[in-house]
Amino acid sequence: MATDIEEPKLTVDELAARAGVTVRTVRFYSTKGLLPPPVIGPRRVGHYGPEHLSRLALIEELQQQGMTLAAIERYLQQLPPDLDARDLAIHRAVVASWAPEAVETVTRAELDRRAGRALGDDDVERLAAMGVIEAGDGDYRVDLGLLRLGVGLLDVPLSHEAILAARGVLIEHSRAAAHELSRLFREEVSERAAQDVKSLSAHMQPLLVQALLTTFQRSLNAELRGWLSSPR
Repeated sequence: MATDIEEPKLTVDELAARAGVTVRTVRFYSTKGLLPPPVIGPRRVGHYGPEHLSRLALIEELQQQGMTLAAIERYLQQLPPDLDARDLAIHRAVVASWAPEAVETVTRAELDRRAGRALGDDDVERLAAMGVIEAGDGDYRVDLGLLRLGVGLLDVPLSHEAILAARGVLIEHSRAAAHELSRLFREEVSERAAQDVKSLSAHMQPLLVQALLTTFQRSLNAELRGWLSSPR
């Protein structure tokens, strides 16, 4: 888990706009205990940070999976209390992996609403280059599973070329890992009935994705520590 803490700077209105929900929804989640309380600043104004935004995204993803508020509350209670925004994003990625691919056609206004912010023309072009959206005749085909990730990458201080190169690396190695894991399990269940194989796949998929994400996160942290500690 990260040790760097970003100072909460968002008002409740700004948080709601960034998350693509209403202020009423934010306050409702707070009263239900799904969101931690804001940090109270000068003039008794509550401020929210990246953890609140990531937790709202996780709640939204859990709702899209069909979970009730009571089930979401139980899910969140099982999480470690000190998760930061990055950790919560990883949990959301695991949850999102349970769902089939979802592509919708939306207007520009709806695209901004789904993104949680107003997108400039340059932003739209970058999202299209990343394969997150595809521009049509006045509308956009959007991969909803990738949209929040793509919007987050818009704020990363890396060149467009570097982001696309990183995407290529991830796709190449994730496909290789998926192929090897698939081969392993095909050998293991070769004599099972087709229905048993389908059931096993549905059960194993979220576990494997979580294992891959956890392994990758730890490997990346080790690489970053080595990079930052090496002499320049």
